[in-house]
Amino acid sequence: MATLQSYKEALENDDQPTVVEIESFLQSIEDEKNTLATKLATILEEVSSERDRVLRISADFDNFRKRTERERLSLMTNVQGEVVESLLPVLDNFERAKAQIKVETEGEEKINNSYQSIYKQFVEILTSLGVEAVQTVGNAFDPLLHEAIMREDSSEYEEGIIIQEFRKGFKLGERLLRPAMVKVSSGPGPANPEDDVAVSPVDSDNGEAEEESVDEGGDPA
Repeated sequence: MATLQSYKEALENDDQPTVVEIESFLQSIEDEKNTLATKLATILEEVSSERDRVLRISADFDNFRKRTERERLSLMTNVQGEVVESLLPVLDNFERAKAQIKVETEGEEKINNSYQSIYKQFVEILTSLGVEAVQTVGNAFDPLLHEAIMREDSSEYEEGIIIQEFRKGFKLGERLLRPAMVKVSSGPGPANPEDDVAVSPVDSDNGEAEEESVDEGGDPA
């Protein structure tokens, strides 16, 4: 403000040297302001560029973290699936033994109870890991889940419906550990034509007609 007041007085007094000096000073201030404005614009541009770079790095890191997590889960599922798959024959043996056990004595009853307890615990562990049995009997045949080893005519089930399970199939999440072996209905078989038996009516008289034979002489026999 003091400079502007001095500039005004110099103009009124027609003091040219002072006017030139003050104008030069004001011009230097204007030049410095423009320089600072240019620097500020450059800094803001750099900040914006750095902000975009940080956002890209953050997005890349987030994608990397998600990809790594997916790969970790996939690896864990694969390893888990291989371990469970190796245990399925043990489960098959349990199933076969369960079907063959016949309890006749008290001692055999205790052994059977212990066996059933172990079998139940084994199934519960598999279930807790996410293992589930493939649905079979009464469901439609799915080549992605089932392996048909037999087809049979059936009047009870429509064509393509599973009518018997020979070996259980299992899934771990979306992964098929092994397909179920099944028998599939072919639908009703060809109809057996009924033999039409033609029965000729037999007419019989209530009384028997006596046949008279006449000899040459005309006398009844």
